[in-house]
Amino acid sequence: MDYKNTVNLPTTSFPMKANLPQREPEFIKFWKENKIYEKALSKKDKTKKYILHDGPPYANGHIHIGHALNKILKDIVVKNKLLEGYYSPFVPGWDCHGLPIELQVTKNLGSKAKQTPATEIRKLSREYAEKFINIQREEFIRLGVFGIWDKPYLTMSKDYETNIAKILIKLTDEGFIYKGQKPIHWCFHCGTALAEAEIEYYEKESPSIYVKFPVIRSQIKVDGKLFVLIWTTTPWTLPGNTAVAFSENLEYVVASFGDGEYYILAKPLLEDVELKVNKNWTFVKDITIEDIRKLVVKHPFIDRESIVVFGEHVSSDTGTGIVHTAPGHGIEDYEIGIRYGLPLLSPVDDEGKFTDEVENWKGMEVFEANKHIISFLKDIGALLHYEPYRHQYPHCWRCKNPIIFRTKPQWFFNVSSKEIKEKALEGINNVRWVPSWGKNRIENMVKNRTDWCLSRQRAWGVPIPAITCKKCGKTHLGGDWGKHIIKIFSKEGIDVWFEKDIKELKGNFRCDCGSDEFDKEKDIVDVWFDSGVSSFCVLDEREELSSPADLYLEGSDQHRGWFQSSLWPSVALKNIPPYRNVLTHGFVLDEQGRAMHKSLGNVVAPEEVIKKYGADVLRLWVVSEDYTEDLRIGEHILEKVVDAYRKIRNTFRYMLANLYDFTDNDIIPYEKLTDIDKWILDKTYSLSKEIKEHYDNYEFNKIYR
Repeated sequence: MDYKNTVNLPTTSFPMKANLPQREPEFIKFWKENKIYEKALSKKDKTKKYILHDGPPYANGHIHIGHALNKILKDIVVKNKLLEGYYSPFVPGWDCHGLPIELQVTKNLGSKAKQTPATEIRKLSREYAEKFINIQREEFIRLGVFGIWDKPYLTMSKDYETNIAKILIKLTDEGFIYKGQKPIHWCFHCGTALAEAEIEYYEKESPSIYVKFPVIRSQIKVDGKLFVLIWTTTPWTLPGNTAVAFSENLEYVVASFGDGEYYILAKPLLEDVELKVNKNWTFVKDITIEDIRKLVVKHPFIDRESIVVFGEHVSSDTGTGIVHTAPGHGIEDYEIGIRYGLPLLSPVDDEGKFTDEVENWKGMEVFEANKHIISFLKDIGALLHYEPYRHQYPHCWRCKNPIIFRTKPQWFFNVSSKEIKEKALEGINNVRWVPSWGKNRIENMVKNRTDWCLSRQRAWGVPIPAITCKKCGKTHLGGDWGKHIIKIFSKEGIDVWFEKDIKELKGNFRCDCGSDEFDKEKDIVDVWFDSGVSSFCVLDEREELSSPADLYLEGSDQHRGWFQSSLWPSVALKNIPPYRNVLTHGFVLDEQGRAMHKSLGNVVAPEEVIKKYGADVLRLWVVSEDYTEDLRIGEHILEKVVDAYRKIRNTFRYMLANLYDFTDNDIIPYEKLTDIDKWILDKTYSLSKEIKEHYDNYEFNKIYR
């Protein structure tokens, strides 16, 4: 007897095993051949847009686990919005210019690099970027990420590069761009200025020295020699010293160890200095601010005065409460220098070596010179104390070497004015920040932001298309010259700036003084400006997109990076931020909570995870974690995700198998359902509503749970 029709025998073609590493490429091929994403977009109302603007990854190397996290999160948002009925095109982008690519190209050239012209460096850099764009594109697609992959935006495309120059010139015409002399972060290993976002802080050992500045005139009476005692961890900046800075809010004393020498220092730091030099003060006398104002102080080894000044940055936290001031080697010192009209000395060249102005150590690298300067100070009796000092010090983000502050003519974006900061802060207040602490973080950064150094002394990037009149010295970037050069760039591309002489480029343009002889600017624009103007170059230029974007989604380090570099041009020219919502995720660590390094052998590569488990497991890992904090990944964590994936898959398979013979004729009207069925539907509706709320709040891990 056949009992088949009397027993529920589930059946389905849905495979028992996922075999994701083998089957996922088939799915991706199917999606591509059948234009699944394009068809999904075509069915949406283009007036109902949701735009997630892709922060461009750098076109250098294979993608890492952080890239995978970022793109998967974006894909989840975009696909959810598609399912909600939004027209949600995802246009991926790549950041193509900059130091890492140029350094790799010059490294490949070896000894020939210095003789290779900029035009060839640029050609090789472009080829290098193209190579990794193609590699990364396939790696992102393998993650199952939907996007308009055949039409991405590239910061090195002709139109994008021209638009960068166009926006730079527009900002110049609006009064935001200027050329000036200020202390800037300088990496002498890479030979270029660096932006705030390109600085990383690591522990470094520096020389801590207490230096005696002789007082040559004073109304303070002592029985011996009188000195102003300063503390510094940068002996190499002493040749640039032009002042000693006090605080009007501190109490000062004159004190002696009983050896005939008297030192002026802050009263709260007397004990600290005693402990450092291992001596006891035998004489201490209070002095007034008026006494300090009347001091005339001499540089310890250069025949000039060091002017007495007062600054808000001087504190009693450490040192002596008196700050050695070299306006050419620090922002705070520079601001004091401007206030008091001090000389802006910076006797250091592009290679980080002293110039001829520093006769004793000319040609010597500044960090190497430290020990020689300390020895010299000791020999002339100007050194009270020296000891090694470990502290956090700025390093180049690329080569990881310590940087210096030096003064060199540079191009700046004025982002420190009260007007633009107020616009930026108002805009920040109108943006939704996820997590909410992101708002306070970027607010504090904006409030303390100094002018943005835009110029870079490299070849691979967009030129700052400025010219300087040989006769009168006037520099032209905006105005009629700006319009003229943009016409050329629009027609021929920006490479023409490097390929042609200024005589060929200037056309009929003349300076206001009547001269037609010019020098051409050699610097390029900071790569952060390239990506920072993407709202203009992409969102405003592409028909399927719109500005401001609904969402910027990047790592939490981008509060000081792309979120800021995008904010400033937008508020300057549009008075609003380029985004309505900003979401940040943490960094990916190993299972023990350590940063990933090749030397530790703890790097988890996306391609290895996909090869072993499949992209779906990697995607499930992303939604299983609270991405607002740092995430962990490793073998044990992934095995747990695999177990969860298997349960989800088996549940779906069981349901499909039970519905194998279900047709529309089997549908039962709601009113005829049993109470238990109605209850199940109600629970399903409530769950669906809850999930929708979690999607709207980007709480993907709560959906997973």
